[in-house]
Amino acid sequence: MSSSAQDLLFEIGTEELPPATLQTMAKSLLASFTDALDVKGLNYEHACYFATPRRIALCISALDNKQADQKIERRGPALNVAYSDNGEPSKALLGFARSCGAEPDQLGKLETNKGSWVVFSKTEEGKETQQLLPEIAENAIAKLPIAKRMNWGSNKIGFVRPVHWILFLYGRSTVACTLLGKEAGNITFGHRFHHPEAITIDTPSEYVEKLHSIGYVIADFDKRKMLIKEQALSAVPNSESKVIIDESLLNEVTGLVEYPHALMGLFDDEFLKVPQEALISAMQEHQKYFPLVNKVGQLLPNFILISNINSSHPEHVIAGNEKVIRPRLADAKFFYDMDSKQTLENRNQSLKNIVFQTKLGSLLDKSTRISLLAQYIAEQIGADVQLSARAALLCKADLNSDMVGEFPDLQGTMGYYYALNDGEEKSVALAIKEHYQPKFSGDEIPESLISASVALADKIDTLAGIFGIGLIPTGDKDPFALRRATLGIIRLIIEKYLPLDLAPLIDKSISLFDNKLTNKSAATDILDFILARFRAHYKAQGVATEIILSVEKLRPSKPLDFDKRINAVKQFVLLPEAKALSAANKRVQNILNKQKSEDIKGSLQDDLLQEDAEKNLAKKLQEKEASLQPLFQQGDYSSALIQLAELRVFVDEFFDNVMVMCEDKKLRNNRLLLLSKLRNLFLEVADISVLPN
Repeated sequence: MSSSAQDLLFEIGTEELPPATLQTMAKSLLASFTDALDVKGLNYEHACYFATPRRIALCISALDNKQADQKIERRGPALNVAYSDNGEPSKALLGFARSCGAEPDQLGKLETNKGSWVVFSKTEEGKETQQLLPEIAENAIAKLPIAKRMNWGSNKIGFVRPVHWILFLYGRSTVACTLLGKEAGNITFGHRFHHPEAITIDTPSEYVEKLHSIGYVIADFDKRKMLIKEQALSAVPNSESKVIIDESLLNEVTGLVEYPHALMGLFDDEFLKVPQEALISAMQEHQKYFPLVNKVGQLLPNFILISNINSSHPEHVIAGNEKVIRPRLADAKFFYDMDSKQTLENRNQSLKNIVFQTKLGSLLDKSTRISLLAQYIAEQIGADVQLSARAALLCKADLNSDMVGEFPDLQGTMGYYYALNDGEEKSVALAIKEHYQPKFSGDEIPESLISASVALADKIDTLAGIFGIGLIPTGDKDPFALRRATLGIIRLIIEKYLPLDLAPLIDKSISLFDNKLTNKSAATDILDFILARFRAHYKAQGVATEIILSVEKLRPSKPLDFDKRINAVKQFVLLPEAKALSAANKRVQNILNKQKSEDIKGSLQDDLLQEDAEKNLAKKLQEKEASLQPLFQQGDYSSALIQLAELRVFVDEFFDNVMVMCEDKKLRNNRLLLLSKLRNLFLEVADISVLPN
């Protein structure tokens, strides 16, 4: 660290912060702070954030103690209008000088090759960092992503939780300011129970160590997270057991504790009669415990809890948590036992009282439509039609069960168990469970074709209905998660190699709504929306935008066909001929776009081919048309583009030796027809004119 730089530490101490958004707030605070430092021209070596339940903080190492002096130069009026003929300052010059806070004789001259101007120059001395920090901190706090700020006491300044202290150090000096109603100092506080007393921080570099050794607080979020994971794994009783560590739960637990200690608790075996997903949900969602399973994935009557204290009597902590989990699991068992007394078929009828969407009817209406659409899809992909229809009809029935009411994340899963309990076919039960998949990016897709039929029908029905009443997603607003549903449709069809055309599927779905839909262009709108999602799907895989657009321009409505074309173009761009043929296609497109459509109609006339280059190209095109048709029909686009790459030599010779836009109209139109045939052959696969060349 140079003598002109010192470390900075800024901490906001609060009541317990929301664990789900803790890390996001800390990262936001750091980003806003460092962005402001960059704008102010203050350099630093390293920046990091800290986040615990009772604080968000940041540390900036080797931060400049002063802005660099800045030379300011403003150009005024041209010299020839700055002074009158007798050398007196003009009104323009006087106005410019006044705006600069200077006198005319304090202005200089700037000579350039474009003329001469009056210029004002001065050197503005940089401000001390200490002067700038309060405003930077205040603005960074204002930008924090807090959905709803709260007020406490007589304090009119809102924050996510009541603020108890502000620690603000630059080097060894406290930054003098008042933020969130608290005067900044060099005091922080340790663990609420292990060390609630104040801790004096003399320099930023000792913050982390003092909090840990004196205050029983591990300030670094990632280190605390890693420690929790290590402790949870170590708490597993034997090699026959495995702890389930969900990443989102791990993040949340990290936001709940400052000094973690993993302990293992037990619950009664009788609860294992309940579907394990329900027990896991109760442990994870309500109690923030990590469940244990055996080698084959069956739930064990154990759980790992993360205590926020290092108790001298850990058995008391364990006993307390075991006492708390029992009524949670008892509730789950009660709900399951009660729900199992009623069949899904009986439950289905009460879905008519649950609104799917005001203009689109009830969930029973939706289930009926899904059933009819699932039959239609099943016929095309070779799935059992009757079982697909049955699964689709019952797929929403568990939504009015007590268990799903208590644990919404179990929708579909509980339907699976209730269907098995009712004696439904296992494939029907599995389809009820899987029809929501994929639920998120990277999630598994449905296993069976029956499940795929129901999943596709559900997602397409939602698209058709919502678009049909004009509720098209805009910007970030997508209340029905149509983008996620569309990506699910794309993944399902491609990854399961389903020979489906979306256009007739959309039309079929729209027809099932009878007269409820008002958007006459719904089918086109939906297809446009899906094509745009193809772009997101392939971008996530690292496919270049130009490659995606080359296929998208053809508007293929068969996802599997779209995918084959993408893969073919990906291979094509690696060929040495690709850039030249892309440029040629672009040139051809530009030529054809300027012509009247009637000039590019009819058949190519061999007797009008005069130059060897156009004769050779025509001959090659004729040969390729014959050999490529089977490849196009089979969807073997990769082989087709490899063959088309062989045309490069003939295309180059054509443009080098043939005048397309000649004066003879017949010759000109014949040559335009030849270029049109060339372009149409490539358009059987993709519009390669958009590729880089």
